[in-house]
Amino acid sequence: MFYEPRNGHGLPHNPFSAIITPRPIGWISTRGPDGADNLAPYSFFNGAAYEPPQVMFATTGTKADRALGKDSLDNINETGVFCVNVVEASALEAMNASAGAYGREVDEFAHAGLTRADCTLIDCARVADAPAALECRLTQITRLPGKANHVVFGEVIGIHLRDDCLVDGIFDVTRFRPLARLGYRDYSVVEEVITLKRPGES
Repeated sequence: MFYEPRNGHGLPHNPFSAIITPRPIGWISTRGPDGADNLAPYSFFNGAAYEPPQVMFATTGTKADRALGKDSLDNINETGVFCVNVVEASALEAMNASAGAYGREVDEFAHAGLTRADCTLIDCARVADAPAALECRLTQITRLPGKANHVVFGEVIGIHLRDDCLVDGIFDVTRFRPLARLGYRDYSVVEEVITLKRPGES
């Protein structure tokens, strides 16, 4: 099968996000200028650079009560900071509960039954018991082609690691089993790690 996206795929559901899998989930927490906290998962998320460490995530939707289309995006644009919380398998239901298209007055931490903690370097809440949390300072928001597509880039200026996930100095993902996004309404869990050396490495 071959198709041009501009002409449609002819399938019952769009296969695009099922092709690019698995994807890590950036559980993005923000705080508005009014002090209201927001938490939402984004699966168009990844690391972008090592030195200095940087991350990116994309938003692809709209909300009538927000200028840029999403609570997360508007908060970041107004405050210049955000936090990325890593999603573990046991947080599946809470993550999903925070994904609704709620009004800006809804506190997703409370709605999903999550405990929050203050970040250290930025004015933002984080998921208190997340395996890891990345405190980020906004570097740029880039508009992409399309009705409401934006990419947010941020420099990671502080990192929280849960102590039980550190084993002999290694951040061991098998201790918390990261949740990954697949296509459609599907998710997966990372439970097996394969370690390889690159050619020429000792």
